[in-house]
Amino acid sequence: MKIEGRNKVKPEFNMSSMTDIVFLLLIFFMLASTLVTTNAIDVLLPSATGKTTNKNSVAVTISKDLQFFIDERTVAENNLEMELLNAMSGETHPTVTLRAEESVPISKVAFVMDIANRNKLKVILAVKP
Repeated sequence: MKIEGRNKVKPEFNMSSMTDIVFLLLIFFMLASTLVTTNAIDVLLPSATGKTTNKNSVAVTISKDLQFFIDERTVAENNLEMELLNAMSGETHPTVTLRAEESVPISKVAFVMDIANRNKLKVILAVKP
């Protein structure tokens, strides 16, 4: 006579609950990582393959001998803010296109960006295509 026990333990392991927990943790960390912000300056950089078509922008150019130009007019560095505001006086969405040569020190570029930031002007940094 063969007697078998009623409460036989099966050696199988169900992974469905474990995969549910892993996917929930994955979703949680993906959502939490998008809420983290970095301390960066918001500057609009046009891509090098396309063109920026903004007809209302004023171009500020810094040459390699550190001369400042608004459009094609030479401006002294200490009068740049006043002249830039005069050039932007009638614009509804004022935008500055900053064109600086490669050899220009970053302090001069930051000077123009600081003027634009103080006066709530949008800055586009021009690059070579």
